[in-house]
Amino acid sequence: MYRLIYLAFGFFFIACNISNEKQNIYYSIDIAYPSEHYNEVLDGRLILLIATDSETEPRFQLRDGPNTCQGFGMDVEDWQPGTNISFAMESFGYPIEHFAQLPASDYTVQVLFHKYETFERSDGHTVKMPMDRGEGQQWNRAPGNVYSTPGKFHLDPNNQEVLNIKLDNIIPQIEEPEDTEYVKHIKIKSDLLSEFWGRDMYLGAHILLPHGWADHPEVKYPLAIFHGHFPSDFGGWRTTPPDPDLTPVYSERFKVDGYNKFVQEEEYSFYKSWTGPDFPRVIAIEIQHANPFYDDSYAVNSENIGPYGDAITYELIPHIEKEFRGIGEGWARFTYGGSTGGWEALAVQVKYPKEYNGCYAACPDPIDFRAFCLTNIYEDENAYYKEGPFKRTLIPGHRDFLGNIDAMLRDMNHRELVLGTKSRSGQQWDIWEAVYSPVGKDGYPRRIWDKKSGLIDKEIAEYWKENYDLAYIMKRDWAKYGNDWKGKIKIYCGDMDNYYLNNAVYLAEEFLESTTDPYYDGEVDYGDRAEHCWNGDQTQPNHISRLRYNQMFIPRWAEEVKTRSPKGADVTSWRY
Repeated sequence: MYRLIYLAFGFFFIACNISNEKQNIYYSIDIAYPSEHYNEVLDGRLILLIATDSETEPRFQLRDGPNTCQGFGMDVEDWQPGTNISFAMESFGYPIEHFAQLPASDYTVQVLFHKYETFERSDGHTVKMPMDRGEGQQWNRAPGNVYSTPGKFHLDPNNQEVLNIKLDNIIPQIEEPEDTEYVKHIKIKSDLLSEFWGRDMYLGAHILLPHGWADHPEVKYPLAIFHGHFPSDFGGWRTTPPDPDLTPVYSERFKVDGYNKFVQEEEYSFYKSWTGPDFPRVIAIEIQHANPFYDDSYAVNSENIGPYGDAITYELIPHIEKEFRGIGEGWARFTYGGSTGGWEALAVQVKYPKEYNGCYAACPDPIDFRAFCLTNIYEDENAYYKEGPFKRTLIPGHRDFLGNIDAMLRDMNHRELVLGTKSRSGQQWDIWEAVYSPVGKDGYPRRIWDKKSGLIDKEIAEYWKENYDLAYIMKRDWAKYGNDWKGKIKIYCGDMDNYYLNNAVYLAEEFLESTTDPYYDGEVDYGDRAEHCWNGDQTQPNHISRLRYNQMFIPRWAEEVKTRSPKGADVTSWRY
């Protein structure tokens, strides 16, 4: 309806449509219980996907950019075998918020059910979460999730029609990678994590053994810890020459044709370097620490995720060093990685200053929350808008190297809200919240901001500051740990990072360069017009340097450790 607002001192009025009444939705979608795959009461997230592109399944088209499909999500609890569910058509959607606003047209439709399990945690909370099943918390690829065969339908929200959907497909289990001469795979039960989650929880790692490891049983080796997202196997490694018959694939991200050939060439080049005469002999590892919230834990202790920092540092790493002849001391370990891995590399160095001897943090997730991408969580009132007295301007979330924007921060968060409530989307903004926030009364993470409106909770911001704002923590604790951090902190970022991560690096650098007693004696560097994942190599384009983390940082650390090792430390036997 329209409400007429008269101005008593003037001769005109303003007509405002301020109706908040829900629009009538006549269309309904009924979904059959997947009896051929399950015979149990189910909990989870039901995701309705609607696309105009029929070449790719809709479950692979929901994204932040302009070419996304449409999605709606609803929570499901106690879905009884043999019953149907009517999709709640008033469910929140992205990018169109309400189903009633969907234009009548022909679409490709698909429904996916993301299965949850119940956890009785040691903190007294019971939560329902998607357990990782070996895929690294990917809702559209998680083994055991069921989905419908995409079908073409005419949808008109104003029609009184019923669409029947059958969840007739199940995502198969994933095969574990096999050990080779150089690459080994381990998985251990973590007592710390199992106690927290109330069930057996595991940590894994892919381990690249140094050349000559079996021929030098007397040698103990340093540990190179490559942090990053969930690895299916040790990345960037290939023992055979590139496939000469490989069909070139164009990289939309890097605007490079035949990028898959570049990848194989770099993988094989790394193998030749690793087995060559001059490469330092170290054990390199990639950690598998997927959890019910995300594809990795951010390698720190968290009220919601659990004590992953301690579990990795005091359970997994000592186990690897014992089994594969690592030196087993803090001076002989270092960390490196990009993006999430960059944040983790710096975070473990900050939080465990004596357990690691150097970090190379490339394009790290926000390390100063005054620049949480483009939001200052301490001073801004709203994460989604810059607000003035008469205007609200949406805050960008993603750009290219020329500053062209293709996603707003609000839209990125709304996409996550379709995939899961209570920080359960398995996506980027929700995992930051899950790691950094305290536990709420319902057992789920407390929101840093309202997911729909963007209104920031200042109490939660202060909790984030004291526990996970790495720049603030270093400044706060420099007098205590400065000598342990000296020379160990190296940070790299492109000045046109796609997610504006360079802004936080600027602020962290400002503090680091101001340090005295001791001076931090590290390095901060920027790539001109370089996008996300730039890692400090000024000689190569980003699409090449991002493939060379091992080749770049292992030799660098091997030289630096000569000046940062305790008296009498063995820095020679592993250099054969």
